[in-house]
Order: sequence, then structure tokens, then C-alpha cells
Amino acid sequence: MKIQKTDTITSIIEKHPNAREAFFQFNLPCLGCFAAQYETLEEGAGAHGIDVDALLDALNKAAGLA
Repeated sequence: MKIQKTDTITSIIEKHPNAREAFFQFNLPCLGCFAAQYETLEEGAGAHGIDVDALLDALNKAAGLA
């Protein structure tokens, strides 16, 4: 199942460790943040001014789901 905008950041990393590459690529510092446990990908990307659709595409590619 592909990564969705509504998935929490922590759940994405737990299920798809290779997706970390995309977070680093987009300079999204959420991996160590407490809020990542309950914040969705869309909320985290929006808070940092990141195009969520581009990030989602990169995450799915990094996780081997695209």
C-alpha cells in the first residue's frame, strides 16, 4: 500500500525505513520531532512550506512503492 498524505510521519518511517532518504532530500526535519508521532505528512509538509505532492511522490519512490 502506498504512503498517503494522512499517514503520520512516524508510521511512514516505521513501515518504510528507506523513505528517510526523501525526508532528507526535502530538508524536512520532522524525523526527530515529537510531533511526528501524531502529525500527518500533509501537516508536516505544510508547516515547513514543502510541496506535499512532490514529497509524497519521492517517499513512495524511496520506499519502492511507486
